[in-house]
Amino acid sequence: MKAVLFASLLTLAVLPMCKPDTAKTATDAAARNPASPAEVRAQFDILRDSADANWHRMQASDDQKLTDMRGLLQDRKQQPGLDAAQVRTLAQATARLKAVRYNRQSMASSALIDQYDAAQDSVLHTLTPLAAPAGNAPTEHIRDYVEHIQLADASVVSYRAHYDAAAKAYNNYLQVHQQELNKLGGKYANLQPLPLFELSR
Repeated sequence: MKAVLFASLLTLAVLPMCKPDTAKTATDAAARNPASPAEVRAQFDILRDSADANWHRMQASDDQKLTDMRGLLQDRKQQPGLDAAQVRTLAQATARLKAVRYNRQSMASSALIDQYDAAQDSVLHTLTPLAAPAGNAPTEHIRDYVEHIQLADASVVSYRAHYDAAAKAYNNYLQVHQQELNKLGGKYANLQPLPLFELSR
């Protein structure tokens, strides 16, 4: 009976200390509940892999869009009644796009993102009506190209939002566990936060 009473009193004494404090930051929580080096590494690897996967999906979509734009121009120039000089200019502009695209480091400059978007939009605004005047594509194949390009273009914001969410999770974890990660050495030392697309918005 005394053991039960003592356990009850101990529980009552401990409960107030266990009450969650919503004002505490993630850093405070990490300090109270330090993870082992193996746990920090494993959790960080998951967040890094998520950011990497979102980046690669986004870039793969853009790569396919550029491929479709080149294929569309190639098919469309076989059709009669086109301005050969205009098609040639569009083909050259499309070929240059990938070379001027931002990467995961250079996108820290929001101007580079804006420049790439503007360059691609400039081509698309001319290419789409040229390929399908008044929305009427001359062949089913060209229509498919136009639809795929438009769908990929409409998905850009979603891809960037998903990447930003993954990058923010990575950055937040890095901020909280920077010291533990530095101690791991190698690829975990001197890590830098990932730039976000929201910087250009």
